[in-house]
Amino acid sequence: MPSQKDSYEELVKGLWRENPVFIQLLGLCPALAVTNSAINALAMGAATTFVLVGSSLLVSSLRNLIPKQVRITTFIIVIATFVTVADFTLQALAPVVHKELGAFIALIVVNCLILGRQEAFASRNSTRVAVADAAGMAAGFAFALFLLGCIREILGSGSLFGVSLFGPNFEPWVIMILPPGGFLTLGLLLGLFAWVKERRLRASQAVGGAPAERRAA
Repeated sequence: MPSQKDSYEELVKGLWRENPVFIQLLGLCPALAVTNSAINALAMGAATTFVLVGSSLLVSSLRNLIPKQVRITTFIIVIATFVTVADFTLQALAPVVHKELGAFIALIVVNCLILGRQEAFASRNSTRVAVADAAGMAAGFAFALFLLGCIREILGSGSLFGVSLFGPNFEPWVIMILPPGGFLTLGLLLGLFAWVKERRLRASQAVGGAPAERRAA
């Protein structure tokens, strides 16, 4: 039986250490395409979270019943079912946002993050650990999209969730809500995460090497 510590580790790893977008570079297509506003990014993050957690729960629960020969096909069918539910729900509750996201809701089916977690993790682990992993990865993905959406909307429109922040004299950076702005923002954030990761690695190596140096002296 997995311990609570195992579940906690699986939950938090996706937020920073193995963030799907900033570390693993997965799901970059929606990360670039739908983050021109915070509300669109939040909606895509919520839909992806629902699909990833739901499919991981079902796949993990049925992992011993799914024949190995058809596992990928089964995973895709399960994912597509949850995507359809998310698509219809968003269309009913937020038709304007659904129209903004367009085909990218349906394309959650082919998001390599979701299928990869089913094949590499949910189909090999207990339900509790699989759901914790899915929730952590989904939270990390949603955080990345939301951060991108906030930065691009604030700089590109001078607003956040449609609320003006800087008044009428602010000159928006229109490029930020266009495709080049998505690439620029993502590139800067990837560089920031890589820099922080490198600094933490060097700090841990310095701490680990200090006792050996003192003994040598």
